[in-house]
Amino acid sequence: MDKFDANVSSKEGFGSVEKVVLLTFLSAVILMAILGNLLVMVAVCWDRQLRKIKTNYFIVSLAFADLLVSVLVMPFGAIELVQDIWIYGEMFCLVRTSLDVLLTTASIFHLCCISLDRYYAICCQPLVYRNKMTPLRIALMLGGCWVIPTFISFLPIMQGWNNIGIIDLIEKRKFNQNSNSTYCVFMVNKPYAITCSVVAFYIPFLLMVLAYYRIYVTAKEHAHQIQMLQRAGASSESRPQSADQHSTHRMRTETKAAKTLCIIMGCFCLCWAPFFVTNIVDPFIDYSVPGQVWTAFLWLGYINSGLNPFLYAFLNKSFRRAFLIILCCDDERYRRPSILGQTVPCSTTTINGSTHVLSSGTETDRKKLWNKEEKIDQTIQMPKRKKKKKKKKKKASLSYEGLILLGRKSCFREGK
Repeated sequence: MDKFDANVSSKEGFGSVEKVVLLTFLSAVILMAILGNLLVMVAVCWDRQLRKIKTNYFIVSLAFADLLVSVLVMPFGAIELVQDIWIYGEMFCLVRTSLDVLLTTASIFHLCCISLDRYYAICCQPLVYRNKMTPLRIALMLGGCWVIPTFISFLPIMQGWNNIGIIDLIEKRKFNQNSNSTYCVFMVNKPYAITCSVVAFYIPFLLMVLAYYRIYVTAKEHAHQIQMLQRAGASSESRPQSADQHSTHRMRTETKAAKTLCIIMGCFCLCWAPFFVTNIVDPFIDYSVPGQVWTAFLWLGYINSGLNPFLYAFLNKSFRRAFLIILCCDDERYRRPSILGQTVPCSTTTINGSTHVLSSGTETDRKKLWNKEEKIDQTIQMPKRKKKKKKKKKKASLSYEGLILLGRKSCFREGK
């Protein structure tokens, strides 16, 4: 996440070919992070349905933090790594390091808030999620993601609290006598390493593990409930079908969203866990970890800043559709069915704080959706209606198709 320790005294200059290869790789990582996070922000701002999903406020803020990392932190680190020298002065070194700690800590705080948001929606009180996750509460959580990291970044770094007891060692490693060059060295003492690592990584990581464990348990319970509905579907024709279908669909979409976010969190931990483990261990082994190891672990964490947008594109259908529309210049092939229909009457409903559009569609669309859904999910059967009750059959058909379109309008509750 942040460059808490930097043992750079063992750096050696690169050859011309090595510099070209390294610069190409680092430029690709930076460009991927910038374009990917910009795409996520534009997609949410452009797509009205994505803006209605409360979780996406955290995702946009996360993308903004990763974008700042790729613009304000990574380029200077790449220049220092390739040129084997820091040319921007000691004060800017402190500012750049503080931004590194601040922005990367904010990223993991956002992922923690996302996991807690999903836990509250799925496990605790999903029926009153809208009332609990108010705009004020969301604003306070987002504010905390940005304010709390300042107490472990700018405040202690600018005051020099991380240097207490190791100033001589830092001054020694700032200057390389072999290459006659200086470095932006950021080393930390034991109290700072433990405190900042626990606050920035281990506590949020523990909260995410607990939250997703509870979501996993709830997902298993949902799967059991779906099996019970499947078994009882043939013998309970008097059951209110729309309510059962609504409940089953919510279980499935919430579980898919949880799986998507679990993968995102897993990639984050895979990228940053090596760095934070080393960050805790290094002060207790007399700062003997080689500089190349620190650099590799640090850039492994930076890669995560460009990884999240691709996870959204591949794992979430709504984001994937929005990305395709933006990249293909608003091609109508990737638009939602409700946008294609010009004279389709619509109504809205709200589930877990997300507003979804229910559209009756054209007659041809209704037949296609009906036939396709019957082939995909044979467990949900509509009871046969008598020919005399034509009005009742039409009403049930609209309700059933509304539930189908409701599933197609969900954002993170439908990630694929």
